[in-house]
Amino acid sequence: QVQLVESGGGLVQTGDSLRLSCAASGRTFGVMGWFRQAPGTEREFVSAISQSGGTTEYADSVKGRFTISRDNAKNTVYLQMNSLKPEDTAVYYCAASRITSGTYRYWGQGTQVTVSS
Repeated sequence: QVQLVESGGGLVQTGDSLRLSCAASGRTFGVMGWFRQAPGTEREFVSAISQSGGTTEYADSVKGRFTISRDNAKNTVYLQMNSLKPEDTAVYYCAASRITSGTYRYWGQGTQVTVSS
């Protein structure tokens, strides 16, 4: 059974840092990514990383502040978030694809990140 479990969210102040983790199990995954959804908005892409970890992608809104990484030995993907802003407040979701497809097929339950001003 495939499971993605996020952790590391919380309440922080503007300028603080957080590191989100996503522990994946049940199969070997291809591309993994992070998405977020703020109240009243659609889910949006934040960042993604290839299976090897050699290729990463970021939304313009987080470039230079967030860093995605993965540890395939632990089947875990991370999102280091620095210089957090109130507009980063959202539920953050981990997503994963199969090796043979770039489509995100598996999703975690989400972890809340709240940045106070």
